[in-house]
Amino acid sequence: MTLLWKEKLFLFNTGWDQYWNTNQYLENHPYLIEKAAQYLGDKRASLVGIDSVNIDDTSGKVCPVHTTLLAREILIIEHLCNLKEISTENFLFYAVAPTIKGFGTFPVRAFVEVSN
Repeated sequence: MTLLWKEKLFLFNTGWDQYWNTNQYLENHPYLIEKAAQYLGDKRASLVGIDSVNIDDTSGKVCPVHTTLLAREILIIEHLCNLKEISTENFLFYAVAPTIKGFGTFPVRAFVEVSN
């Protein structure tokens, strides 16, 4: 796993996006543990992203990472892809979503602008 970090942005590149659109993508996926979420909160993260189906372990009924991060108003983005293509610290990350009231989750268009 590779961590891309810039200021208050933390992106976890696990390589799991290679299984996108397969049954394997949904099973035994990588995820963070609650202690990692607490650490990210202590580091004052504003956004945490992962290239996996879920930032939490989906084998149970609890979501401690979601609970911990969202309690600190830290945004979560899942299902990212091509994070391996970011090979520099000089990048801007964008996550564009429409503003819709009443939704707890909504797809975003996430992309990176790389500076030389």
